[in-house]
Amino acid sequence: MLRTLEIRDVLIIDRLSLALGPGLNVLTGETGAGKSILLDALGFVLGWRGRADLVRAGAAQGEVVAVFDLDALHPAHAVLAEAGIEAEEGELILRRINTADGRKTAWVNDRRVSGEVLRDLSDALVELHGQHDDRGLLNPRGHRQLLDAFAGLDLAGMRATWRARAEARTALQAAQSALERAQVEEEYLRHAVEELDKLNPEPGEEATLDARRRLMQGAERIRADIVRAHGALSDGAEGAMRDALRWMEGASDRAEGRLDGALGALNRALIELGDAVGGVEEALRSLDFNPAELEALEERLFAIRALARKHGVLPDDLGGFAEGLRGRLAAIDGGAAGLARLHEAVTKADAAYLREAAALTLARRAAAQRLDLAMASELAPLKMERAVFTTEMTLAEAGPDGVDSVTFTVATNPGAPAGPLNRIASGGELSRFLLALKVCLMGDSPGMTMIFDEIDRGVGGATADAVGRRLKSLSDRAQVLVVTHSPQVAAKGAHHWQVSKRVENGATLSSVVTLSEDERVEEIARMLAGDTVTQAAREAARALLG
Repeated sequence: MLRTLEIRDVLIIDRLSLALGPGLNVLTGETGAGKSILLDALGFVLGWRGRADLVRAGAAQGEVVAVFDLDALHPAHAVLAEAGIEAEEGELILRRINTADGRKTAWVNDRRVSGEVLRDLSDALVELHGQHDDRGLLNPRGHRQLLDAFAGLDLAGMRATWRARAEARTALQAAQSALERAQVEEEYLRHAVEELDKLNPEPGEEATLDARRRLMQGAERIRADIVRAHGALSDGAEGAMRDALRWMEGASDRAEGRLDGALGALNRALIELGDAVGGVEEALRSLDFNPAELEALEERLFAIRALARKHGVLPDDLGGFAEGLRGRLAAIDGGAAGLARLHEAVTKADAAYLREAAALTLARRAAAQRLDLAMASELAPLKMERAVFTTEMTLAEAGPDGVDSVTFTVATNPGAPAGPLNRIASGGELSRFLLALKVCLMGDSPGMTMIFDEIDRGVGGATADAVGRRLKSLSDRAQVLVVTHSPQVAAKGAHHWQVSKRVENGATLSSVVTLSEDERVEEIARMLAGDTVTQAAREAARALLG
């Protein structure tokens, strides 16, 4: 229940504190006095989207504080828990400021929060029904949502099966498109793979072939130099060293060890020289090639490079490119089996969706019957006992909320044909239909504050009195705040405030005062008579107040 509403520097309100009570709370006042500003301020602190220019002219910031009483089972506790906010004992304090430059800051129980948290809380705390709410009744696209709210239906399962169905269909379409594209290039893929498999290039092979080719191209000049070096080593140096070794060995017996070091070094040198001669001979053998070998090497090297250019890849990447082409061919070859599996998945998803939709349709039809009966019982006290409200259901295009189209139709008089609300009901009748529907949708919500902004427009006399009685009855189950121009409705209030304007220091300001019993008589008499309040109007007011 909304206990207090404090407003500072909002539009034409400089400072206001409103203490509301349980039951039916009514706000009255002349047009333009500022009644709607109170609702704008409440909507601001609850995070609703509204006008941006809320700050009073000349003020640095506007501030609104709303204090709610919460019982232990109030649904707002779940929102607070999700936001990580501890609830005070039986009390919830919302505070929000709006600076002159448009910056907004909000707190819940002195903890800073986002506007999203405020809006989540508002869904659990307050339900506003404005003077234009009946437009929702005129739009059949909103009727299914209203029926679902009445039935308390959870559409999470329905929407999950719809998403699964859509995902299965999307996967099938993507696979079909991919397979079609692949089939178009199948001939190219098979030729390219055959060509790559035939050449079978190895990573690093192009660099190896290129180095071998350069070596073979310079082999003749290199070989001539190596042949001369081999002759010098094997015929000259090696023979001279062996002669020297023989002579030194013959003299060593007589040299008394003086040649031992030289003999060891010469032996080691001969071994090294033998290794060098072997290396030179190996080099000569490697340079001894057939010209046809160079031609074959160049043919393969050029083929690798040409294939790499053709496919736009590096020569070392040809192997990986071939694997990619083989994968695309495998997808084509296995495409039929894959499509069959995806078709089966779509069939299963369709069946699951249709089962869920059928169950939802049955639940909606049962709820429609209950709503029609509930509306009949609610319309009678509103002087529309002869009106017939019917919830019609027809098959609609499949969607995330099922396959049902819901339309509210009415027949306002016996024997009159039923038709859509916007064609059959007058403005006053629409307001009463809205009130009845909201009562049906509300159920038992003792912690909810319901706000009606001029819900009684377009009605008067006995009908307005009936609206007032229904609002008072509704206030037995929830706190109700009504902004009204109807004296019959105002007279039913348990608490009554008057909103008025004044000019102070050249500025227009709005104020709200709690009315005493005598002041209520005067206010309701003004609402009955206009500017000139007569004694007869006062008597009529006392009669309304009972």
